[in-house]
Amino acid sequence: MPSEPATVGEPEAGFDAGAQAGIEAGTAPVPTPEAALVPEGDPKAATSMAPPAQTIGDTWHLTIPEHENSPVRFLAIDKASQTFFLMERRSPLRKAVELPCATGQVAGDKYREGDLRTPEGVYFIQRKLTSGLDYQLYGDIAYTLNFPNPVDRIEGKTGYGIWIHGRGGKIVPMETRGCVALNTPDLHGLSSNLGRGTPVIIAQKIAWPPDGQSHSGEANAIIAMVREWAKAWQNKSDTFFSFYSPQKYSRSGGESFEAFKANKERLFARMPWIQVVLDDITALPGPDYWVTAFDQVYRAPGITSAVRKRLYWQKDPKGVWRIVGQEYDQPPSDLEQRYMAHVTGSVSEALSLWQAAWERADLDGYAALYLPGAHQQGRNGLKAVMAHKQALWADNPPARVELSDRRIALHPKGIEVAFRQVYESSNGYTDTGTKTLILEPHGEQWLISAEYWRKGN
Repeated sequence: MPSEPATVGEPEAGFDAGAQAGIEAGTAPVPTPEAALVPEGDPKAATSMAPPAQTIGDTWHLTIPEHENSPVRFLAIDKASQTFFLMERRSPLRKAVELPCATGQVAGDKYREGDLRTPEGVYFIQRKLTSGLDYQLYGDIAYTLNFPNPVDRIEGKTGYGIWIHGRGGKIVPMETRGCVALNTPDLHGLSSNLGRGTPVIIAQKIAWPPDGQSHSGEANAIIAMVREWAKAWQNKSDTFFSFYSPQKYSRSGGESFEAFKANKERLFARMPWIQVVLDDITALPGPDYWVTAFDQVYRAPGITSAVRKRLYWQKDPKGVWRIVGQEYDQPPSDLEQRYMAHVTGSVSEALSLWQAAWERADLDGYAALYLPGAHQQGRNGLKAVMAHKQALWADNPPARVELSDRRIALHPKGIEVAFRQVYESSNGYTDTGTKTLILEPHGEQWLISAEYWRKGN
């Protein structure tokens, strides 16, 4: 996980967990590929709908940038050469697999439903289909893509059901109605690399930078903006909204920017603290946009939620990158464990500071680790806690505080830390038992909101 929290935790507007669960469970409707509009074997398929006028300049030629935040593995389709690549970032980026493929019957980028073109841009695998397929058209395996993506919707592109699929026979170049087809045995051989969320770049022409040449500048700038966006969110700052293009955001999904902003402002006002931790941030370029993807854990009192999120970025008229759309996906199964591994270090550091301040009878240092409304064994509020400590330490300051058997766990109010505590004062008094602290995240530190003591071995 990153060395510091990158932002915020509140319920995400627009993320339909029930729909996501339905997809995973196989209960959601299977999307129909655009090929269902016209029988694939119809010789009139390529001319049944006239495509929009398009110049060669409308096609996308990409030199894949070499940078440390590219995905570890992604797919790339070169429409000009009808070639499918499995790419791996192994210092340097390398072509792990190269296979023939077939794309749409009409050249150029996809603009309209039924235009028989394969879309160009950055997409992500959504589902694997192995039943209910017409074997002659799709073989016995297919992977659905998220076309249209948010930028496609902004640009008014229509259509649906773009798949990567097999074939009942040997593929022929440029024979599909917009999908990407591979020979079925080839697609089966790739199946272990085609998990949900795998990025797929589709371009007219794909090239690679010369060996050893890095193109990390723009990617690094975009990644830095993701972290700044995250910090602004965690701080409940109005600058959070400045990262967005209101007009484009409203066109890219089912929610207006005004509704999105109003919901966030309501939550900012209501939540005493919010936290999000980002991990595995990646970036890929599209035709006139970048896509950043990351694992996100966001938390607030009573809320812990994990998601894989994608942000789509485009430049505004002044050349500043703005968020124009976002998508959500299922998180990896180990994300909560990774979050706990990340926060354990900062929580342990706070506990060490608390132990040291107590052992030194450092009133200011001790008080700095508590929230104003903290309660401690019947004493409510920091003033009451500190009045008790000041009186106690004046006559009998601590001599030794030992902590052992530390256990750190999620708690609805933040993090719970329980441990065995041995206390000894300067006059020789000793006490042993179990101490439990509840800590809340505030900015870059953890502060104690509650403290409980159970005497005994």
